[in-house]
Amino acid sequence: MKFRPALWPTLFTVPSIVLLLALGTWQIQRLEWKNDLIARIAARFDAPAVPLPASGIDVDAMEYHKVSVTGQFRHAAEVHLVATSVNGNPGYHVITPLERADGAGFVLVDRGWVPQERKAAERRAEGQVAGPVTVTGVVRKPWHQGWFVPDNDSARNLWFFGDAAAMQKVMGVTAPPLFVEADAAPNPGGFPIGGQTRLNIPNNHLAYAVNWYGFTIVLLVIYVMWHRRQGRL
Repeated sequence: MKFRPALWPTLFTVPSIVLLLALGTWQIQRLEWKNDLIARIAARFDAPAVPLPASGIDVDAMEYHKVSVTGQFRHAAEVHLVATSVNGNPGYHVITPLERADGAGFVLVDRGWVPQERKAAERRAEGQVAGPVTVTGVVRKPWHQGWFVPDNDSARNLWFFGDAAAMQKVMGVTAPPLFVEADAAPNPGGFPIGGQTRLNIPNNHLAYAVNWYGFTIVLLVIYVMWHRRQGRL
């Protein structure tokens, strides 16, 4: 029996298959891009620390690079970013402006995580180090407010996303649009706990591609079976 395709099922199925195949191929391309991105980030993260430039910082090029910077913390201007630790415990990241020893202004340092009961600076006084310090950490870019993320409340010093410009305004400093996330070197008294940088970048593109290609096969099977039942195949 010759195949006699029905008009309307064919007009629906053919463009749908083309679209599904295109979506699957697009996800394969995204997979290649994401794998390359992860490899580049890992290479930056594994490289030795370099001094943070005094000016002309290309934040995109510097992100995830390890840097070192020397200066003095202005603890009275610290802000508290609501966050969990790398182990998933609730608390805050303590972000403090560091006045650079080289006269290049300030840089915002994410000193690490503290539990809720250590949010107040007086509950971790030993960690409020005075005098010159050298911080080694990872450069991170600011990030925008996501869906269902509350507004930052600067009046209560409660921050929910990394708006570096707004933080600088509250702190009364001028700094590059970046954070230096301190490494795991211990602070006196144990808090804040550094080394909170996370490199778990989602990469689900292969699963998405399999889904789109799977939908293509299912639709093609349905199309063929329908025509067989109708005696057209």
